[in-house]
Amino acid sequence: MSAYQRYQQLQRYVNWTEADAGRVQSVGRLVAPYFGALVDDFYAEIENHPEARQVITGGEAQISRLKKTLIRWLDELFSGRYDRDYVERRWRVGFRHVEIGLLQVYTNAALSRLRRGLLAAVEKEWQGSFQDLLVVRESLNTLLDLDLAIIEDAYQTEFQRRQAVAERLATIGKVAGGVAHELRNPLNVVKTSVYYLINAKNAAPEKIKAHLERIERQVGVADRVITALNDFARLPLPQLDRVEVESCLKDVLELNPMPPSVAVEWSIGSPTPAVMADRAQLQIVLSNLIRNARDAMPSGGALRLGAHARPDQVEITVQDTGVGIPPESLSRILEPLYSTKAKGMGLGLSIAHEILGRHSGTLHVTSELGVGSTFTVRLPSAT
Repeated sequence: MSAYQRYQQLQRYVNWTEADAGRVQSVGRLVAPYFGALVDDFYAEIENHPEARQVITGGEAQISRLKKTLIRWLDELFSGRYDRDYVERRWRVGFRHVEIGLLQVYTNAALSRLRRGLLAAVEKEWQGSFQDLLVVRESLNTLLDLDLAIIEDAYQTEFQRRQAVAERLATIGKVAGGVAHELRNPLNVVKTSVYYLINAKNAAPEKIKAHLERIERQVGVADRVITALNDFARLPLPQLDRVEVESCLKDVLELNPMPPSVAVEWSIGSPTPAVMADRAQLQIVLSNLIRNARDAMPSGGALRLGAHARPDQVEITVQDTGVGIPPESLSRILEPLYSTKAKGMGLGLSIAHEILGRHSGTLHVTSELGVGSTFTVRLPSAT
C-alpha cells in the first residue's frame, strides 16, 4: 500500500470530507499572519530540549532553512489540497526524522505545541458563531491528526526497516562467528592428520588407518554443522500424514543411541498415540530433543520418553535427569544461535520450534538445576 493510499484509508477512517478541507482552507487567511511567530516559538522551545536540539548540527543557517520549511508546511496545511504530492512531502518528514535520529516523541510534542498556537490564532480572529468555530476547530484538529499519523507511519516504517537491516547484519555476524567456531575445530584436526600422513615416514598401517578414520569423523562433524544451517535456512513446508509416535521415537533413538550410563524409560499411552505430521521433520525435532537430553547427562542418568493422547492433541515428553538449564537461559533457549553448551551453534531447538510452529504444534520447557529438564511437544492428534 502506497503512502497516499494509506492516507486515503485514514481519511475514510476519521470521516474526512471535502467540507472539512474547505473549512480549513477558509481560515488559512486568518492564521497566516501568525505563522512567523509560531515558527519562531517552535524553534525557540527546541533550545530547551537537548535531545531534540542535538539533531540540529548546522547552527543558525540550518535553523533559518528549517523555519522556511516549516512555514511552507503550514501554508500547505491550509491550502485545501491534500493530494498525492502533499502526502509524499509529509511522508518524507517522518523518513527524515529517522535519518537525523530525532525521536518520534518530539515530533508529537512539537505538533501539539503548533496545534495550540494555530487554534488560539483561529479563535482570536474568528468573526462567526461559536458553533461554527467548533466545527472549524474539529476539522483542523482532524487534519493535524492525519498529518501526524502519516508522519508517524513513515517514521515507524523506516525505523523498522533500518532495525531489520541491523538485526540481519548482526545475525549474519553471529552466524559467521558460530560457523567459524564450529568448523575450525574439525578442520584443525583434519589439518594435523593430513600433516602426519604427508610427513610421517614408514608409518604403520594401523596408524595411517587411525588418522584416516579421524579425518572421516571430523568431516562428518563439519557436514552436520552445514546440514543444521541448511535445515534452518531452507526448511520445506511439512507434508502431513499419520505418524505413530512410538515408532518414530524408536527410530530416532536408534539413530541417536544412549551411552550405557543412561537408562531409557518409556511411558506410552494405549492405544499408541498418532499425530498428523511430516515424519522426517518430526524426527528432526525429536532428534534434537533427545541429543540435548543425552548431552545434559555426561555422568549418566535416565532418559524418559512419553507419548499420551489429550483432547485433540498428543503430548510427547522428553525428560532427562541431567544438569538442568539456568533460569536466566530458560526463556532464551528457543532463540536462534543461543546455546548453553560450550560447543554448539544453538540452532537445534530453534529448528525444532520452527518445525512445530509449521505443524500447529508447540514446544514447552521446564527445568531445574541439578534435577533435569522436561521438553513437552504438543501436536494435533491424527485420531
